[in-house]
Amino acid sequence: MPEFIIPLSELGSDSIALAGGKGASLGVLNRAGMPVPDGFCVTTRAFARFIAGCEDLDKFYIRLDQLDPDDLAAIARVGVELRGQLGELPMPDDVRADVLDAWRGSGEGHFYAVRSSATAEDLADASFAGQQDTYLNIGGQDQLLDSVRRCWVSLFTDRAIGYRARLGFRHQEVELAVVVQRMVLPEAAGVMFTADPVSGHRHTIVVNAARGLGEAVVSGLVNPDLYRIEANGTVQKSIADKRLAVRPLPSGGVVEQDVPEAERRTQALSDQAIEELVALGRRIQDHFGAPQDIEWAFADGRIHVLQSRPITSLFPLPEPPGDRRLRVYFSFGHQQVMTDAIKPLGISVLRTFFPLGKRRPNGESTQQVVAGSRLFFDYTEPLHSPLSRRLLARAVGSMDKRVGEAVLQVAASEKFREHQRFNLSREFAINVFVARTVARIVADLCWVGMETKQSELDAFAKRTLAKSRAETEGGRGANAIARVQRDLQTVGLGIYFNLTLPQGAAMAARRLIVRLAEDWLGDVRDVAELDKSLPGNVATEMALAIGDLADLVRGRPALLAFLESPPEPFTMRSLDALPSGAAFRQALEGFIDRYGMRCPGEIDITRVRWSDKPEQLFAGIVANARTGRVGEHRARFLAAQRQTEEAIGVLLDRIRATRRGRPRAAVMARLINVYRTTMGLREHQKFLTVSLWDIYRRVIHQEAQALTTAGILDSPADADFVSLDELRRLVDGEVPADLAELLVARRTEYEGHRSLTPPRLFTSEGELVTRAHAAHHKKGVLVGAPVSAGVCEGRARVILRPQDARLEDGDILVARFTDPAWTPLFSTVRGIVLEVGGLMTHGAVVARELGIPSVVGIDDATRLIKDGTRIRVDGTLGTVEPIDQ
Repeated sequence: MPEFIIPLSELGSDSIALAGGKGASLGVLNRAGMPVPDGFCVTTRAFARFIAGCEDLDKFYIRLDQLDPDDLAAIARVGVELRGQLGELPMPDDVRADVLDAWRGSGEGHFYAVRSSATAEDLADASFAGQQDTYLNIGGQDQLLDSVRRCWVSLFTDRAIGYRARLGFRHQEVELAVVVQRMVLPEAAGVMFTADPVSGHRHTIVVNAARGLGEAVVSGLVNPDLYRIEANGTVQKSIADKRLAVRPLPSGGVVEQDVPEAERRTQALSDQAIEELVALGRRIQDHFGAPQDIEWAFADGRIHVLQSRPITSLFPLPEPPGDRRLRVYFSFGHQQVMTDAIKPLGISVLRTFFPLGKRRPNGESTQQVVAGSRLFFDYTEPLHSPLSRRLLARAVGSMDKRVGEAVLQVAASEKFREHQRFNLSREFAINVFVARTVARIVADLCWVGMETKQSELDAFAKRTLAKSRAETEGGRGANAIARVQRDLQTVGLGIYFNLTLPQGAAMAARRLIVRLAEDWLGDVRDVAELDKSLPGNVATEMALAIGDLADLVRGRPALLAFLESPPEPFTMRSLDALPSGAAFRQALEGFIDRYGMRCPGEIDITRVRWSDKPEQLFAGIVANARTGRVGEHRARFLAAQRQTEEAIGVLLDRIRATRRGRPRAAVMARLINVYRTTMGLREHQKFLTVSLWDIYRRVIHQEAQALTTAGILDSPADADFVSLDELRRLVDGEVPADLAELLVARRTEYEGHRSLTPPRLFTSEGELVTRAHAAHHKKGVLVGAPVSAGVCEGRARVILRPQDARLEDGDILVARFTDPAWTPLFSTVRGIVLEVGGLMTHGAVVARELGIPSVVGIDDATRLIKDGTRIRVDGTLGTVEPIDQ
């Protein structure tokens, strides 16, 4: 066999290293009997032999790996230099001989398609579509050899370099093969998706078709026909005005030609051909076991498959439960305002902690399902119950109004109701649970004493922590992990009824306050003041404590400079060498003692905590130290308290002046007291939960360290990629033979999922259930949900991680989401814009307390709003508007 050539018929799924993603996929299709044009592959060995002739190649790879994917000018400079050197290299003689021998064996008189096939291409999590070059209708040995060489060089186009850099691929690890196939001269060609790439629906096939070669569709030269084929065979057609076609020339190469007027608005593919194409698409999807993006051509009365790759834009689906019902999934990450991927151990802890849907002791909830390394609530059962459906839509709507409406939309659909059955035990369980929930909320609204509410909940949290500590301490080995599992099982319901339900009372009280103010006074102008300086809010207390730390840094240049660029590794004692450093260290240690179990993304137990890495706090401390004056943060909080008390007095006085004013004022005073007290306790649930996580983390780390010492794990961090059950079995000596491979696979899967954007609400068919976005008449204005009133203008600072923040006074924070770990930044900014959130989520509550205008629920805000641009945030209308420079 030639050293540098492999026939397509001999390639398979294990050929990626030699043939690249495209070549391997075509080999699989060929072996499966699919209609793939004949051809051969010039392997990556030939590419390696070719680029070895570049003397400066190692230096170029170093430069490529150092590139910032957003620095387009730098990418262009390196790309031009490298392509220039490679373009001067001749094809090695032995490679040249093998290519020509294969070409003669395939038929010198034919024309060929010469297509790049990278080893990082057509993968399940990265398509690399269109990043390297393709040459069509190539005839003669000179054209063939030149096309192969140009394909090799195209691995370093600017777009390919930037794409690899953005996805984290090392450039030196990606090689290029070249696929050479007999040219198909089609009447029509295009692309077929075996799942709808826009809606995500797995049972809908979407076909784009145009006349001539498919290059017109792939490159966007023409508006193609669109055929949507539903699961029941229904075809929806949108026939485009196809003005151009790409056609082969007799002498080789291709040309763009005008389509005759009479053919432009006619269907490019006949109904019979559409039916055959769809059947073929389903066969290919079944063969690969995943939805496919397929390039096809219709020639000589039959369909030819030119390429098939996974649709990488689809969000993965949870494991099917085994029944035929349409299921509905709501994002736990959106509910918790943390949409990042979660490691397997973190997922296992959360599913064990969730109190509903347990089938066995120490088991994980079946009502929380996993997809794309995220958790989703399975809302199917509650949505089949009339009572819980209404309550669920309202509860979800309080976090995100559009999703609340979408929940009702999918519940009312014919597809969802198709398998709906009355279930007495389900209805009884749901109604009992709802009755207990409503009873507790009504009690809080009507008669529970608010004066002792905080002390009671503080005592509950203290008891819970003490009990969990006692339950988990002292265990060793499998018994230690089993104790953690038992405790996780028992604490969830107590937290729900004691700390979660008061938030239901807060939402109900606020809704009643607004409604009664409108009915009795005709306006709600004083209501916004009720959100400020809420009593007992642990997140606000933490923000004030950050301000205290910033006061110790303010005016001390050496300490400020140290915090801006801390040494690696950082130790607390390294602060003592600085002027005033010892005093700051002592205050920081006190802060860590109280809040060290917190961190960004803290619901994931595997995240690095502030106690592990205090440097994560420094950006927030520095941002506060560079703005304002000593003590200003506390003075502002006290001033807001006074304003709120005055506003409450004004509101009650206005009500007393109305007909039946005294009893009305008494009702309003009660509702205000309930709202401010219970809303002030909103963060207690999260605070207690992450405090429990801190207890469990110590036990888990202890056992992970023992496994590492025993040589079962390479490092304690490997434990992040197993479930609690699996960890317990490992500690008990049940070590699977493929443990190392399993950990590598899970780590790779997690890394691949990190870049995915999870949907808020979707179905088991993959369909993303959404409501239309609000529109605005003015161009460029983004519309979201208003959650904190007021208007501000300033410089947008797009921040993806709080520890990377570089803020100045008057900046507007733009982020995907915020959790309590972002609180240190809030007192520095003038406004807040978030992709994820609702009226009662953390960022909205704290923004209202601090009087910061805030808008949430703007999809892709961190991409649409450019860092450094000036914007106007209207937290009353819910709009974000660019300001002319």
